[in-house]
This record gives sequence, C-alpha cells and structure tokens, in this order.
Amino acid sequence: MELQLSAISDQVKAIKETMFTADVDPYSLVAPSAYDTAWLAMIPADDDSHKPFKPMFEDCLNWVLNNQNELGFWGECDGHGNPTIECLSATLACIIALRRWNVGTIMINKGLAYIQSSNAEKLLKEVKDHCPRWFAIVFPGMLQFCRGVYDLKIEIEESAVSDIFSQRQLILETEGLVDSHHYPPLLSYMDALPSCYNVEEGDIIKHLSDDGSLFQSPSATAQAFLATGNEKCLAYLQSLAQRYSKNGVPGTYPIDEDLIKLCIINHVQRLGLAEHFMVETEKVLEKVHKNYILMNRKPSIEPYHSATTIQLQLLKDCLAFRLLRMHGYKVSPRTVCWFLYNEEVRDLIEKNFEYFSGVLLNVYRATDLMFPTEFELPEARTFARKLIEKSNSLGEGDHRNPFCKLIEHELSIAWMARLDHLEHRLWIEESANNALWRGKSSFQRYICQFIYKTELDQLKRWSKDRGLSAMGFGREKTTYCYFAVAASCSLPYDSHVRLMVAKSAILITVADDFFDMKGRSLNELRSLIDAIKRWNPKGLCGDGKIIFNALDNLVNEMATEYFKQEGSDITSCLRDIWYETFLSWLVESEWGSSDSIPSMDEYLKVGMISIGTHTTVLPASCYLEPSLPISKLRPPKYEPLTKLLMIISRLLNDMQSYKKEKDEGTPNSVLLHLRNNPEANIEEAISYVGEMLNKKKEEFLEHVLMDDLTDLPKECRHLHLSCLKVFQMFYNSSNRYDSDTEMLDDIAKAIYIPPHVQASKNYKLPGLVKALVLGSFPMEANVTKCSTIKLFHGRFGKPPKNFFSSSVPVRQRSVTYGNVML
Repeated sequence: MELQLSAISDQVKAIKETMFTADVDPYSLVAPSAYDTAWLAMIPADDDSHKPFKPMFEDCLNWVLNNQNELGFWGECDGHGNPTIECLSATLACIIALRRWNVGTIMINKGLAYIQSSNAEKLLKEVKDHCPRWFAIVFPGMLQFCRGVYDLKIEIEESAVSDIFSQRQLILETEGLVDSHHYPPLLSYMDALPSCYNVEEGDIIKHLSDDGSLFQSPSATAQAFLATGNEKCLAYLQSLAQRYSKNGVPGTYPIDEDLIKLCIINHVQRLGLAEHFMVETEKVLEKVHKNYILMNRKPSIEPYHSATTIQLQLLKDCLAFRLLRMHGYKVSPRTVCWFLYNEEVRDLIEKNFEYFSGVLLNVYRATDLMFPTEFELPEARTFARKLIEKSNSLGEGDHRNPFCKLIEHELSIAWMARLDHLEHRLWIEESANNALWRGKSSFQRYICQFIYKTELDQLKRWSKDRGLSAMGFGREKTTYCYFAVAASCSLPYDSHVRLMVAKSAILITVADDFFDMKGRSLNELRSLIDAIKRWNPKGLCGDGKIIFNALDNLVNEMATEYFKQEGSDITSCLRDIWYETFLSWLVESEWGSSDSIPSMDEYLKVGMISIGTHTTVLPASCYLEPSLPISKLRPPKYEPLTKLLMIISRLLNDMQSYKKEKDEGTPNSVLLHLRNNPEANIEEAISYVGEMLNKKKEEFLEHVLMDDLTDLPKECRHLHLSCLKVFQMFYNSSNRYDSDTEMLDDIAKAIYIPPHVQASKNYKLPGLVKALVLGSFPMEANVTKCSTIKLFHGRFGKPPKNFFSSSVPVRQRSVTYGNVML
C-alpha cells in the first residue's frame, strides 16, 4: 500500500511540474490539429530570397512528416485507440500538403491506402444517415481537392459517400455565405468550399476578426490569406506558428488562458483528484476571481463578434461560476445568466441549439449551486434543460451522441443525490477520451476500494461483536451505512472518521427500529431512555441492553480518540446528543401508542432530531482539521446549518415514506399537511413539502459554501453537505434505504468492482505529462501520439458513434472546451 501511495505522489508531482509551475505556457497544454497544421504547411513563402520555392511554415510541414499514424492516417484516435471521422479529413489535408511540396511519397501512398481501406469505409457508413454538417462540407471538399488539383486516384465505394455529397450540395444551395440561421457559417469552411463557389475578397475582409483571423480558424485563415494576401491574415498566421513552433498548431487560436486553466481544474475535480491539487486550484481561482471583479464593471462581451465568442465566453463563465462558488467565493448569478438579457444572443442559442449543446450543459450544471432569491438561475436552468433535451433526442442507435449516458445522468439525477466516489468513477469510465488522466485516477480508485473493503470488514466485525447484526428485528444495514459514508466523500478523511460515522448510522438504524417495533411496550422503551440518561445499564435486558452496550462502546471509543487528538474530554457532550436523539424516538412512540396527532411545528421539532443526522455529523466533525469547537456539540443550540441539515433530511425521508407511515399510523409531514388542509389531495401535499424542501436546500447550500454565514469550519460544512447528499441519494425518488436490492449495484461499483478503463491502443506514457485543455463536454480530451491530453474544439452539432478525436479541424468548432460537462 505504501508503494502504491508513493506512486500516486510521484505522478501528482510530475503533473504539477508540467502544468502548474509559473513558467508553464498554458498554450503548451493544447494539443495540435493535424488538419489545421496541414493547411499552414501548404502556404508558400512569398519572399523572393526563398529559392527554390518552399513552404512559409516549414515546421508545420515537418510536423506532418513526423506525425502519421502507423495505420496510415493523420489525426488522433479516441480514448480506445480507434480512428474517428475527423481523421479522414485530416488525412486528406496532410496528403495534399505533402503532395504540394513533393515530399513524403511513401507517406502519401500509405495515407491513400488508409482512405480507401475498409476501416475508412466503415467510418463513412456510420455517418451516412446522420452526417454532421461540418463533415458534409469538409470531407467532400478535401476529396475533390485531392482528385481535381493533384489528380490522385482515390477509390471509395459510391454508396459510402453519395449521401454525404448530396447533403453538401443541399447546404451550398440553401445557405448563405454568412447568415443568421446557420452557425458556423459557410465562410468559416472557406478552405473546403468547391472552386465553383465564388467567395468575393470583400466578403472575406468584412468578416476578419481584429486579430486577422477568419473565425479564429487557422485553416480558414490560411485559405483566406492564400486567396487575398491580406497582411492581417499573415500576421495572425505568423503569430500562431511562432507560438506553437515545431509542435503543430491547434484547431482554434487564440485561446483564453483562464479558460484553459479552468478546464484543467474542472477535469481534476471530476476525476476525484482535487485533494492533490488544492494549492494549485486556489491560485487559479484567486486569479480568475480578481478578473471577474474587474469585468463586473463592463459587459462580458462587447461587441458580440461571433457565436464562437459567445460560446467560449459563456463556457468560461459557467466553469468559473461553479468552481468559484464551490470554493467559497462570492460570485453573482449574472456571471452566468447575462445571455438571458440579450435577445439577439438568446435567439442565436435557440436557433443553433446543437452547436451550443455542450455549453448549455455547463449552464445547467452551474445552476446546481442555486442560493435563495436568485431568480435568474431557475430561468437559465429551464432554458438550458429544454434545449439539451431537444439536442439529445436527435439521432438514435449508433448515431446518438456517445455521451448520452452522461448527459442523461446529469438531467435525471439531482446533483445533491450523486455521491462523489461514484461520480468520479462514472467520469473515468464514460469519458473515454481522458486516457492518461483516467489511468492515474482509476489507479487511485483501486486503492480507495482496497481501503474501503478493509474498513467494511472491520465494521462488520464490530457490528457482529456488539450483537447489532443479529438482533432479530428491523433492518440490518451495516454495508449500506458504510457505503453511504465512504462513497459520499473523498479519502482525506481519516479511516476512524468514516468508521465512527458508519457505526453511528448503524446504531441509529437499529435503535430507531427498536422504538418502531410493534408490540414493544412503552415501559421497555422508557427503561432504555432512563438508562441512557443515567448512563448505566442496570435494569436493562435483551435488546435494550445490547443497544446500550453498543452505544457505550461507541461513545467511549470516540471520546478516547478525541482526547488523544485534542487533550479534552467530550464524553458528556456525546452522551447528551445521543440522549436527545433517543428521547425523540420515545416521543414519536408515545404519539403512536396514544393516537395523538402533533401539529406540524411539533412534529418537525421532534422529527428533525429523530432523523439522527446531527448525531452522526457533529461528533465526527470533532476529528476533522480544524476541529469542531466543543460548544457546537451541545444540544439544542445548534448552528443554522446543522438545523437545516436536520430538517431537510426529515422532509426527504417523509416524502418517500408517507405511504408506509400512513399504514402504520405514524406522523409524517406530508400526512399532516393533508390533515390540516382537507381540500388538498396527496399530490398537492407532496408538492407543498417539496417546495418547502427546495427552499431549505438552497438556504443550506448557501450556508455550506459561503464563509460569512457561519463560523463552522469549512471541513465541517462540507461534511454536512456529504451527509445531505447521502439522504438525497437514499430518498431521491424512492426509499432506497429500505430496499434490499436497489443499492446493490452502486455498492458493488463503489467497493468491489474495479473501474473499467480500456487503454488506448497507441498509448505511451511520456516522461512528463502534458494535459488537456479544450473541450467542454466529455467531448473534449484525447490522448495524442505523444500522450498529450487534448481538448478539441469542434464545430460539429450532434456527433455520431466514434466521432471524437484529437485532430478536430476548426470546422467542427462546437463548444468542446475542457471537460466541461465538464
């Protein structure tokens, strides 16, 4: 185990040195696009002194010569080492670049062989019925360029390409060069338009950006320069080539450096590696926050140059909002919701919902962190969800977005109901492109599972030794309790913290069932309460004595551990909080036995205690660093955050257990609302409690994330959040805690079954790690031949199966910036 942990430490150190040191250029983390690099390689030097005729950017040509895949194609594979359709366009562009300068004959032939192979034909047939718009424009253009200009004989089965050519013809006949109904516009595909499609120089100059680029596309700008000789285009291309030197150019330029860093931080978080990069994360977020404070004095985008500008700015704003808010920074909802107040922008997003689908998912994720009275965020959430669902419904079978599972997961399960450990695993397994990072994070998952299995075995022995696993009544939930604790938070918490929380949860379950058991006399229950008050088991026997002895063992263990850590005795505090909890169960039993019905206020006052969340969270917080002050343990003077956790957990339980409790004659907030409002039906009662619950959760989240609302340590507040996520998971859409089967699959994935990570066929680990950057969706990262994790930024809409690769030409420029589903 020590060797494994040391290996993780070494890997983390290498990543930090490569990605987070002051002298690292963020642009060095962006992997090259074979397609765009090939286009720069085609440009001839125009200086008379350059004889014989030669390329202006020789380094780009050399990159093409040195980066052909062994199978014959250019462009990167997906995370499993399989070529994707953008490799077809990239390979044709590279063949053209080499043929232009009469070099690399063997490589040209090898590339042509791949284009005519059954592998390429398979890729073409996969997109036949649902061809992305960018591919329908670019691939035919490159194919005609090869055949027409260089007279290359390329034999491809007519049935594989006829529909693609037909789709291109329809696009050319119905779309304007630049119009308000299609984005990216045809002009951004200038490098792939047929020679018969006449583009006037004035149209090109009119749409150049201030930096001299045509839609920030290296390939389109290269063709614009070849067509016009425009000096601004040349300056842009020279700046691009100079910055990327011999490493190939990216699919878009320039790139916001803060966005690159936010994408990296976001990716680190979603892989479950955040604990290793806390200092680096804080430095990045501090800088981003300062920039946002300055930006608040002026509009985010002025003027709105293009849909790409809007897309990337909104992506950056969403990532910044979520990461900053999760780390305690104050950030206004307007940071994300500004697009709602610009009708032109809003209309553009609605008309091009496929193009914006990646960034819309990030809008949706940003609104997970909603505070009270933030009325803009619900509107943004509804807007984003509607368009995401519309986009996700396109295509079927093999032609559906390969990340539909992740998208549907985001939309169907509330963020609060998702446990961290399982979320990290899902991201590792489903984001197939993140091979290098997945290797490191999945390695950590193996270690976590080893620790979890060891601790669960300890817990089972404790439960058995204390007699709790064989009580003969109620629910045996040892494994459930440990799974919930372990999967809801990351490993920085020490083992004894997890075990103490799990033991507390087991004891609460057994004792609660003891008080709920039919036929149990009130005298027997009161005897147990009296023993706990006196903290003396005298007079107890049977189940009551077993429960008391287990409780005494747990309290002594916790008090001893705290004394070792802090040098103070908290025994009386622990006894008081447990006594309060047991007393609440007695009150509920007395209500049931006397058929008395409490008021809603009376019920919630008792119910928020009987749910037992404070009994697990507050004592455990004493062992965190920094430790919870002892004064915060004393009932009933709990902090507002703790009270919110208690009431929310009770309401979550009530909404899924009202049917059972109606049959048992037990009070429940849903049933009490029905009783107090005879004209209401059960759906209205559930809606009433649900609305109350949502308001409380927004208030709770604000108390967890903002430092100025409570003096509880941040670590303690986050433990409160983990506890609430457990309850939300148990009672999100059903009572999973009482089910014997619903949790088994999640438990197996968290504790027993290793993550399924298929290594890339071409994956080689370099001495130093380069890492991802662009891509805002799981569409983003890929492993290059030199094991660079890349973010591509493609202009595609709904991608089909096997669509993603690292050599995404600028044509596919849909928002895909850094694991933004990231």
